[in-house]
Amino acid sequence: MRLFAIRDYRHLFAAQVIALFGTGLTTVALGLLAYDLAGPRAGTVLGTALTIKMVMYVVIAPLAAAYIDRLPRRAVLVTLDVIRGSVVLLLPLVSEIWQVYVLIGLLQAGSAAFTPTFQAVIPDVVTDDAAYTRALSASQVASTTESLLNPVLAGVALAFLSFDRLFLGTSVGFLLSALLVLSTRVPNARPSGRTKAWDKAAAGIRTFLITPRLRGIMALNLTVAAAGSIVVVNTVTYVRDELGGSQSDVALMLAASGTGTLLAALVLPRVLDRIAARTVMITGAAVLVTATAAAATVVAAGLAGWAGTAVVWTATGVGTALIITPTGKVLRGSVGRSAIPEVFAAQFSLSHLAWLVTYPIAGWLGTIAGFPLTWTVLAALAAAGAVGALALWPRHDAQETTSTPVAVARNAPKDLVKAA
Repeated sequence: MRLFAIRDYRHLFAAQVIALFGTGLTTVALGLLAYDLAGPRAGTVLGTALTIKMVMYVVIAPLAAAYIDRLPRRAVLVTLDVIRGSVVLLLPLVSEIWQVYVLIGLLQAGSAAFTPTFQAVIPDVVTDDAAYTRALSASQVASTTESLLNPVLAGVALAFLSFDRLFLGTSVGFLLSALLVLSTRVPNARPSGRTKAWDKAAAGIRTFLITPRLRGIMALNLTVAAAGSIVVVNTVTYVRDELGGSQSDVALMLAASGTGTLLAALVLPRVLDRIAARTVMITGAAVLVTATAAAATVVAAGLAGWAGTAVVWTATGVGTALIITPTGKVLRGSVGRSAIPEVFAAQFSLSHLAWLVTYPIAGWLGTIAGFPLTWTVLAALAAAGAVGALALWPRHDAQETTSTPVAVARNAPKDLVKAA
């Protein structure tokens, strides 16, 4: 609570949360817009749009981090919010699929640039070292909470509103985020050759490559993305065409996944006090592999039904929470305090890289080859991620300990030999 007593940080954090939820809710509404425009080909449209999103995150985020110290940061944050609010406001007006792609490219480029800019501002607003660490944790919690709650919030909203009204609401949210940023005093960056963003990004990725538990998280990113792509990309088409449902039914199925995630996240803090994060995350991977395999089996056997789908979607939400929720704890416990921003930035890029692989599979292959083959491929990728995590993250490394980057690097050759 002392952290939130800092007025500027409190306003910036609120702006980040509003922007996060706006982006997530827009993604849900986009699925329904894609179905309106393309019908059974909605999976291809949504898969392409989300692939554009991941490309922007993987490419734009490092570029923004590299050059943000050359620009007035408050103006940058406000401009990004205004751009995103304007783009979302235009989405209900589109009539051609290519227009969706252009607007999504602009929207996600803004979102990709917003996150590293926000992260770069935090140490100048929160100057105390201990408070800065808590601020990073709060930012991670906000990102995690957005992933957990968005399906539930979208499901509730869509039960009462059409998706075009949802676009309008998120546009207002982005403008509110811009007003919150305007109300803060954000100092401009002091350029420093020693702290170039490219060096930080490379350092973060190097830390992932040489640290066993972080290599395990890289593998688990693939498991989360493979299972999550089925829910994010295929729910609209599957519910509307295979189950014969309505827009409200789509919302309910998304809410089933979100509810599973939320319930698991609520009990996890106490669980993590007693059980190592590795055990919890590997269990989550097992749940996701089982859920994706069940989805592929049910749809291949022609046994698709409302109850079975709801169970699988809920299990997917539970497994996702079991992996995502402890991730911040593992990241913070794997490096010294000074390297925490680097590993968080690396996780941001690496996790989105996994989604960049799975979104096109769920969208394009789902339209061309159908759900049975597509979900079988995604189930195989989820299993590959789980097996990779078991191999890369040894059981004896389950207890998180704070290490300095130097110590981690010194042990890297031994760790790599053990992993091999």
